[in-house]
Amino acid sequence: MGTIQWQNLFDIDLAERNASFILNGIVATVWISITAMAIGLLIGLFTAMARMSKRWILQGIARIYISIIRGTPLLVQLFILYFGLPVIGVTLTPTAAGLIGLSMNVGAYAAETIRGSLASIPKGQWEAAASLNMTYWQTMRRVIIPQAARVALPSLMNSFLSLVKDTSLLAMITVNEMFYRAKIVGGREFDYMTPYILVAVYYWIVCTVLNYAQQKLEKRYGRYAG
Repeated sequence: MGTIQWQNLFDIDLAERNASFILNGIVATVWISITAMAIGLLIGLFTAMARMSKRWILQGIARIYISIIRGTPLLVQLFILYFGLPVIGVTLTPTAAGLIGLSMNVGAYAAETIRGSLASIPKGQWEAAASLNMTYWQTMRRVIIPQAARVALPSLMNSFLSLVKDTSLLAMITVNEMFYRAKIVGGREFDYMTPYILVAVYYWIVCTVLNYAQQKLEKRYGRYAG
């Protein structure tokens, strides 16, 4: 059994030379994460409402969508969008394929979170809104969604944290984000361990900041939960 070469674990000089190059990929990482989460929340909201609809067609479409997305790996979904769709004449850029894939993926998981939070609102809230002659959409916008948002916040923030880390999969379809740049450095310098550790630190810092923001948001909105 060979001796472990600890000095090859992390090359400080290599890390210093390439730190800014890898870090510049954070712009794509953050932009894609925020955009995909925003689109995913819209998809999740309408999918959740379809799941709760009395129309079986809407329920069926929502159930099939959620089942397919949650039942298949995200990487496979990305490959189908980027490498598979050109077979039928639909060609997407790496960023577009990644954004669509992440949005659809987070939308399916957000739909179940939002559905559960909407279902947790007491029936009396609907009845109170009806007594004020509010329409369905007015009730949702003014009464139900604000209360459901507080319930769904922790789970949705956890989904966002996972989404940020999932952007690393976009390197597989050549999206120019942090992990893709770390792969470039590894191939160029013949040292993959150093850039991978470095990009892991970057992801950890980003997720730590987001986790802190989550705690602040939960504390802020928790004041009104009672």
